Amino acid sequence: MDIAQILFFVSLLLPLHLSLSEHRISNAGDGDTIIFTTLGRSHYEFDIFSLSTTHPPSISVELQLTDGESVNFNGYFPSPSPALISLLPDETLIQLEDSSPLHLIYVTERNGTSSIYYDLVSSSNYSDTTSNQRRSVLEAAPSRVQIPLLSSSHRSGTIVNSFKDKPSLIGEFLVYVSTHENSGEPRTSWTAVYSTELRTGLTRRLTPSGIADFSPAVSPSGNLTAVASYGERGWTGEVEELSTDIYVFLTRDGTHRVKVVEHGGWPCWVDDSTLYFHKRSDEDGWISVYRAIVSENGTVTIQRVTPPGVHAFTPATSPNNHEFIAVATRRPGNDYRHVELFDLKRNEFIELTRLVAPESHHFNPFISPDSSRVGYHSCRGEGNGRRSPLLLLENIQTTTSDLSLFRIDGSFPSFSPKGDRIAYVKMPGVYVVKPDGSDRREVYTGMAFSTAWDPVRPGTVYSSSGPTFATERTEVDIIAIDVDAADKALSVRRLTTNGKNNAFPWPSPDGKRIVFRSGRSGHKNLYLMDAEKGEAGGLWSLTEGAWSDTMCTWSPDGEWIAFASDRENPGSGSFELFLIHPNGTGLRKLIQSGSGGRTNHPIFSPDSKTIVFTSDYAGISAEPISNPHHYQPYGDIFTVKLDGSNLRRLTHNSYEDGTPAWAPRFINPNDVVLRRKNDSSCSFEDCHWLNKNPTLKDQKISC
Repeated sequence: MDIAQILFFVSLLLPLHLSLSEHRISNAGDGDTIIFTTLGRSHYEFDIFSLSTTHPPSISVELQLTDGESVNFNGYFPSPSPALISLLPDETLIQLEDSSPLHLIYVTERNGTSSIYYDLVSSSNYSDTTSNQRRSVLEAAPSRVQIPLLSSSHRSGTIVNSFKDKPSLIGEFLVYVSTHENSGEPRTSWTAVYSTELRTGLTRRLTPSGIADFSPAVSPSGNLTAVASYGERGWTGEVEELSTDIYVFLTRDGTHRVKVVEHGGWPCWVDDSTLYFHKRSDEDGWISVYRAIVSENGTVTIQRVTPPGVHAFTPATSPNNHEFIAVATRRPGNDYRHVELFDLKRNEFIELTRLVAPESHHFNPFISPDSSRVGYHSCRGEGNGRRSPLLLLENIQTTTSDLSLFRIDGSFPSFSPKGDRIAYVKMPGVYVVKPDGSDRREVYTGMAFSTAWDPVRPGTVYSSSGPTFATERTEVDIIAIDVDAADKALSVRRLTTNGKNNAFPWPSPDGKRIVFRSGRSGHKNLYLMDAEKGEAGGLWSLTEGAWSDTMCTWSPDGEWIAFASDRENPGSGSFELFLIHPNGTGLRKLIQSGSGGRTNHPIFSPDSKTIVFTSDYAGISAEPISNPHHYQPYGDIFTVKLDGSNLRRLTHNSYEDGTPAWAPRFINPNDVVLRRKNDSSCSFEDCHWLNKNPTLKDQKISC
């Protein structure tokens, strides 16, 4: 060991106490700001559309039912009830006498948070399928009434807006899914079914404690509710079709709960003894729709409905209609999900949405009570001449005023020391932008992931240059980018050059060292190196073992390094959060996600007392097949104190949230528009595992 390495090692043993005021702006009591990314979310411009079931489908007769604002999905056509009508303004009641409006209940993500809305859309020509009809009822100058069905007064301030799955209205009661109650167990879903009386706001939990229920469906009489449920088995990490069973219980109070189907999802009723659901066939591997008939003596007869050769799922029925059902399909050779009818008498499919929009995904059909219309949600694109803004930062409503929470249109964001700039990754490319959306620039054009600002070298951002999710021997290098350099050709310095997988750099608060992960030993472990000269200026191993330590960050007070590791079960894909002092002492686990779980992307708060991270601690929140593709259809943003206390869940959705960052200053909780979208806003993929043709046994799925 030469003198430089000895001095470098000695420096590791020295405390790193620096005044936080040297590196950040005080919050001055205003609160905190956390930003994070959601995979693909900026492309989800969903609206709810409808087609007639009795006339040939075409773009001229497809109706856009929702208003083109935010993301609108998972609709339901309710039968008008006195409780529903009582919510309408008086002037609307007069209009009802002269028209036959469409009643629609759906989930909408307004203000960055999901809630349930009731829309009444009245148009003189929406039912006239023989006329030269416009594509959207919005263009027909209809009267529209929009009413949030679960306001804060109904929830008495106890339920956050966390609804996302198949709302139903039966009489005066709204039945829906929420994730607001902590299950109390790591890696156990918070998803449960609730019923709220619209007139009074009285809310009852229908799902037993310790159970997770998804995709509720209320029978035509309203007496019974069917759900896809984990029962006592729990979630084991499935990212494709969930291993749920179908349970039925009394809608009024959740009692008399009975399992009627082993392994099934997305139930729907046609009458009080017949329900449909989807499952993957054990014989041939195709996801198909099945029918379960429950006799008076409790026996259950199950029949397969849709044939092999096509994936058919998320079925929809209408009361006492034994003629047809609606399904979403993925056919071999077609990259898009479409809605079709399935004729139960002729046992044949009738195409709908492919004839209207062949290169757009269509999700989760539902049928009107009179069976005349089928609804679904699909990306609106540029319908009605609207071009939605591309948000740099989308504000997510929180339950406390001391925290502003944002979704960023990018990944691996990080804040400059003063909080006046944000670096983030688009893959490929590293970008820098001001928090107000101005002065956005691409500062590195290559494939890169992770960003971290140097605390003492103005304008220096560290990143990992190379492919993601690569092996230990794959060439990935740590780079330092001078984002203010006049000459881009001279703006990048490589700090590692050994050809091994070096990634996730994070500088010490004094700017002297960088912690990073490297595969140079044959395993991904943590190392420290000189921040100016890179590995050539001094290198020391911080962790060592036949496991993967990764995603490391340094606390602003210099005391701790946080990282994710699979050391408790190497190679399993299960990661937990750990803390270690920069001198290699004090190793301890911060939080346990649960058996086989994942906690990743730890970042310290500016005061070094709390960590924000992403985790599957709250399990999964919806059936993955009901959403677009996510590599892991779970993951929410949490915070926790360094002693493991005060675990707090910040996001509640069924998407993949990750790569959070903690700002050194408070950002006002308002959306930040980057620009108007000038490209396709529907460029997302369907679930990759639906690409697989079960008849091709050795087929590989590209992800």
